[in-house]
Amino acid sequence: MVNSREYALVERCKKGDRQALEELLGQYERPIYNAAYRILGNRDDAADTTQVVFLKAFEHLDRYNPKYKFFSWIYRIAINESINQLNRSKKQRPLDENQVAATRGPDAAVEAGDLSREIQEGLMDLNEHYRTVVVLRHFSDCSYRQISEILQIPEKTVKSRLYSARQLMKDKLQARGVY
Repeated sequence: MVNSREYALVERCKKGDRQALEELLGQYERPIYNAAYRILGNRDDAADTTQVVFLKAFEHLDRYNPKYKFFSWIYRIAINESINQLNRSKKQRPLDENQVAATRGPDAAVEAGDLSREIQEGLMDLNEHYRTVVVLRHFSDCSYRQISEILQIPEKTVKSRLYSARQLMKDKLQARGVY
């Protein structure tokens, strides 16, 4: 069911209410940025993408269908824009010269504070379909139903992709000596 407070904010935004716009932005800016960052793996790209998402969302508020949650609608824009950005910047990023050999054990990785980086790198190795479901489920805390709505795919497909993505992540992290 649609959130009536959210619906009222969207309607006020459509009428040019700046305060309503700021409330919606405040509510969704961080989750949108986090999802973009996890998909893109780059803070600057995630910040740029977040701005583009909000510009597109507010330019096209008239296309928002209030029978669906605003959350699902704006997250769909965020996912699409993140994937588009990823495809635009398919260039290979050079390896960090200070990167430690991939054969270290899990204790050393945790002690060095590298676990988060290892997870992000493993995530970036996944294709966009797998990465997207992992980001939405584990970093944005979306339910299977919400992911289904955002990606416009059946819940069974969400579950299948998530299972496959988890297996791939496990294999990637094990190969790096992290898991």
